[in-house]
Amino acid sequence: MIRKHFLFLIILGFSTGLVSAQSFIKTSDLFRRSNDNSLSGQLNIIQDPAIDTLISRYILINKNINKDYGYYGMQGFRIQIYNSSNRNAREESNKARAEFMSKFPDIVSYPLYAEPGYFKIRAGDFRTKTEATKIFLIVSKEFPDAYLVPDIINFPDLNTK
Repeated sequence: MIRKHFLFLIILGFSTGLVSAQSFIKTSDLFRRSNDNSLSGQLNIIQDPAIDTLISRYILINKNINKDYGYYGMQGFRIQIYNSSNRNAREESNKARAEFMSKFPDIVSYPLYAEPGYFKIRAGDFRTKTEATKIFLIVSKEFPDAYLVPDIINFPDLNTK
């Protein structure tokens, strides 16, 4: 019994010493700015050189992702308004593109040729399917056979709205 009381008193003595050692900081002190320039710091980033190699590979792969078509870009969506492989496909695709350009001058169209003899006309550079669907609903009224396709699109100009 005496041991328990003695142990309790020792623990109580240590805990009061610990509590008194803590200092309380006012909330206003936490948000006060210091004009002392010695507090400005410098950030040093230490990283594995393999990270630079991985980033370089990623850039190289994305540059070469669509080298066959002669342009570079990113994964996105386009609206395919024409696709045919019949005898007159080249002329029909040119007519379809001209009609599209006259009705939708703000949307860029791209003529494509795919083996064996497919002529395609794709339009737009849309980063998301939602963005493409908005324009698709308008285009499909004039071109009922149009549909959305995933494609490599040109990098968008993010400076324009």
